[in-house]
Formats: sequence, structure tokens, C-alpha cells
Amino acid sequence: MNKYELALVVNAKIEDEAKNATVETVKELITKFGGNITNVDDWGKKRLAYEIQKMKEGYIYFIQFDAEATVPGEIESRVRIMENVIRFLCIRQDA
Repeated sequence: MNKYELALVVNAKIEDEAKNATVETVKELITKFGGNITNVDDWGKKRLAYEIQKMKEGYIYFIQFDAEATVPGEIESRVRIMENVIRFLCIRQDA
């Protein structure tokens, strides 16, 4: 099992319920494909370094998880089409 970190930038213009539902959906995707979530950091609403899709702010989340090598690709292919996620990045953490 490898250690990964998924960074999410969620649309700041949506309701709290929709924001929480988006994060829960991503967490469910990780567990669905056999990943084990170890930590979730909620950095809250932050100003973005540059405008993304005409938005200057977003909610930042970092989700650490353990999974097999094929899991990040599966997660990225599904997160890519989620409309409330404006940016994401999944990286492998070194031991």
C-alpha cells in the first residue's frame, strides 16, 4: 500500500450542504476503490493565487489515504467530472 494525498479546491459559491456532500463523495470514492483514509485537513475558505473559472476563492481540503497504485487514477477520473471541484491534485507521499 502506498501513501497518497489528494488536494481539493471546492467552489466557494455553493451552500455548506453541497460543499460537505462533495467532500463526502470524494471520501466514498476512495473507500470504494479500496483506499483507507488516514486524515482529512479542512483549510477552510482561502483566496486563490489566481482566478480559476472566474472564481477568486475556494475551500481547500487535503485528504491523506493509503491505497494500491491503481486507486489514484480511478479517483482522478471521477473527481475530474465533479462540477463543484474546481481543482485537484493527487500525489504519492514518500515514506
